[in-house]
Amino acid sequence: MSENDILEMDSLSDTEEQHGDAESGMIDEEMVYPEEFLPTYHSIREGAKVAKAQEAEFNGKPDSLFFNDGVRRIDFILVYEDEDKKDFEKRRTFARRLRRREYFEASLMKMGVELEATPSVVDDKLTFLKIHMPWDVLCTYAEVLHIKLPIQVNDLSSRPSPWRYLSWITKPFYPNEDLIRKETEFFTAPFEKDRLDYFYFKDRDIFFTPSMRSRMAYYILSRAPYEIKGSIKKFGMNKLLDGGVYKAAYPLHDCRFNVKSSEEGCPNERYLLYEEWAHPKSFYKMQPLDLIRKYYGEKIGIYFAWLGFYTLMLALAAAVGLGCFIYGYTTQDISTWSKEVCDPNIGGKLVMCPQCDTCQSWRLNSTCDTSKKLCIFDSFGTLVFAVFMAVWVTLFLEFWKRYQAELEYEWDTVEFLEQEEPPRPEYEAKCVYERKNPVTGVKEKVPYTACGRCVRVSIGMGTVLFWIMLILASIVAITVYRLAVFITFSSKLRNTDLKDLEPLKEYVTPQMATSVTASVISFVVIMILNVLYERVAIWITDFELPRTKTDYENSLTLKMFLFQFVNYYSSCFYIAFAKGKAVGFPGKPVYLLGKYRNEECDPGGCLIELTTQLAIIMGGKAIWNNIQEVLLPWVKNLIFRHCSSAASEKVIPRWEQDYQLQPSSKLGLFYEYLEMVIQFGFVTLFVASFPLAPVLALINNLAEIRVDAWKTTTQFRRIVPEKAQDIGAWQPILQGIAILAVATNAMIIAFTSDMIPRLVYYWSFSVYPYGDHPDHTMQGYINSSLSVFNISDFPRSSLLTNTSVPLNFTTCRYRDFRFPPGHPRQYEHNVYYWHVNAAKMAFIIVVEHIVYLTKFILSYVIPDVPYAVKEQIKREKYLTQVILHETNLKLVTRRLKNGDDEILSNEEAKVTKEEM
Repeated sequence: MSENDILEMDSLSDTEEQHGDAESGMIDEEMVYPEEFLPTYHSIREGAKVAKAQEAEFNGKPDSLFFNDGVRRIDFILVYEDEDKKDFEKRRTFARRLRRREYFEASLMKMGVELEATPSVVDDKLTFLKIHMPWDVLCTYAEVLHIKLPIQVNDLSSRPSPWRYLSWITKPFYPNEDLIRKETEFFTAPFEKDRLDYFYFKDRDIFFTPSMRSRMAYYILSRAPYEIKGSIKKFGMNKLLDGGVYKAAYPLHDCRFNVKSSEEGCPNERYLLYEEWAHPKSFYKMQPLDLIRKYYGEKIGIYFAWLGFYTLMLALAAAVGLGCFIYGYTTQDISTWSKEVCDPNIGGKLVMCPQCDTCQSWRLNSTCDTSKKLCIFDSFGTLVFAVFMAVWVTLFLEFWKRYQAELEYEWDTVEFLEQEEPPRPEYEAKCVYERKNPVTGVKEKVPYTACGRCVRVSIGMGTVLFWIMLILASIVAITVYRLAVFITFSSKLRNTDLKDLEPLKEYVTPQMATSVTASVISFVVIMILNVLYERVAIWITDFELPRTKTDYENSLTLKMFLFQFVNYYSSCFYIAFAKGKAVGFPGKPVYLLGKYRNEECDPGGCLIELTTQLAIIMGGKAIWNNIQEVLLPWVKNLIFRHCSSAASEKVIPRWEQDYQLQPSSKLGLFYEYLEMVIQFGFVTLFVASFPLAPVLALINNLAEIRVDAWKTTTQFRRIVPEKAQDIGAWQPILQGIAILAVATNAMIIAFTSDMIPRLVYYWSFSVYPYGDHPDHTMQGYINSSLSVFNISDFPRSSLLTNTSVPLNFTTCRYRDFRFPPGHPRQYEHNVYYWHVNAAKMAFIIVVEHIVYLTKFILSYVIPDVPYAVKEQIKREKYLTQVILHETNLKLVTRRLKNGDDEILSNEEAKVTKEEM
């Protein structure tokens, strides 16, 4: 750096600061942050000239992770465009950007951070600013961020695994131990630079890992000021990125994903992750979670740990669900009630009443194939599977808590408390009000009063409710569509020759055509509303101004999940619990909006439609997400590489190779969690109607793990490492879904499935006094479950003008339990109806109580934290206390010794003086 570039950057003296504060009428406005948040911050006088970053040409080492001197490690990269080389008219905007960038970089250097600027090899308009954190700065901010570092090797012997004798079988399913070696376990403690001697310290260069260094660099970059004018303070790298001052900001990958680095001492962790985790050939291997956590941070590590554990548990659910499906498939041909539907002497002679005002009557045996397929999903195996899934979800959540507790200890996040998490820069920038902290009792700055916070939260809740009502309105619109289109399909399909669709002719019924088209439209509406609401939810959360990043993510998570819950599940809830429940009877149907006759279910029930809806949404969602996650970043990177192909033969440095990758999302893992939690809802909430849901989820997740690993490792820039103790707000959401799933599955079996009416008939109405059969049987169930209606009682005789059955029929049948015509209480509900309803309510109450009791017992019996982990936590706390006690004792002893030496020296001097 030349002598002319070294300009005055002295911080204001205390007298000058007080004088300036008095003139502005504000106290401590010059300081952007309290001392405990930015200990190295020193303000730069407003209007003072600032220093510039040192410039250096690329040294030709493409794998280098250091400054040109080969000593100082690159901890972060900022990229900006040299606007002097662009011929634009908005020179005032560019001048302001340049001024802010220079002030920002000067602030970083004033805080002890070292910078080096290198022009791009490919694009002469780009400049890469390399950032290095010196040792003293690292020690300071490691203490600020409470980073835990090793103090002693773990001396507690781990208990031998019961699977150790089968290690030769499981070894191929684990990463190659020669490439990814197991790291030594340590007891750790929060770092304190005054007690450096008590930490397990060997080399300064490796004491702080690259992910720790990047995390500390990001902390400073997010809080360094770029413009201060009087009482107006503007700071943070994120604001500069949004304003176009910088083009990108990211930590470096340590090498190319498919080629080892030639740099001496490079750990090549990205290459190892690709070979043993992200590569398609490693799809069958367990995940190297410790290396993932070390390279990407605890937040990424805990996500992949949860996703892997969830997928592993899905294997058990998928096996049982597949068994249930096979059982239903093999018994579909021997089902008595299905045989009666298909029997030409039973189902062939039953004429069904029209299901809309312009529909035709039809014979029951026309739904023969549909009734057989319904037997696959509506069997006794489904009941067993629904109860099993209620227990499974409890075991999944409880065992995940145990596994999560182990990871918390191993990854040093046990004591990661919210009060240790620093506030968000956006929160700190608007702290203008003063209040007394209820915990510490110290006065602190906050961005709003209690009343202001109430207003913000109220506006946010009102906006969320408005959008939820908008979704419900769209569901009503789709319902009206179903009713209107069902009339059209009923009149068209019955009169259309479907020779071209001969294999599918039996399935192309008005009900099925309506259900499929409505499901597709519902899926399209869901995806459109998702895009719109995402922006609204982010705006609301920004407006609420949460204090910490954890608070921000939790608030956004709750808003987005409430919206997604209604968006994805409302159509399923409609089919399961509303469709066909309030239709009246043929002589007195119920109309929606006074015009559209309410939609009815098939004689077999609405279960098959619910199954269709789930299959379309789950399948469509999985395909759409994979397109977004795989093709989009790959195509974008391909286009970028094609556009810069002119410089492909040049040697490109590591930082520029990373710049060509896709930036990571601002919301991080939010969408990954959301995708999996929505899937978890489909797997648990409606599994009684679709036993294959866990199988589809398992197949999707096996691909999802590798897709996420592949895109994170190969297509995106390195993510800024973050600390995380657990999966955050998703944990209570999963627990809420698990509790709701018990009720929904019990109600699906009771109200949507035909199982309870069949059981009532088998045990009560097939024998005396209601039936004529000597033994319990399902024979005659179809005739018993269909009520009779006299055609002459139709309010309009035109209803049967277009019919596909002979007109000599005087009665038709419909699905309900009512007295026949001619009875003193004709068309009123009969005793069968009340028996069935009583059985449904009893079933729901008994099943829910049994399952909830089982869940409670399992939750109580299975401890959240394993005993071995509790022992290790206690041991670590003990060692930390001993170290702190010994340190304090040594300090006191040293002070006492210095005091005694001083007293003795004073006495000796006094004696010498007296002798003289």
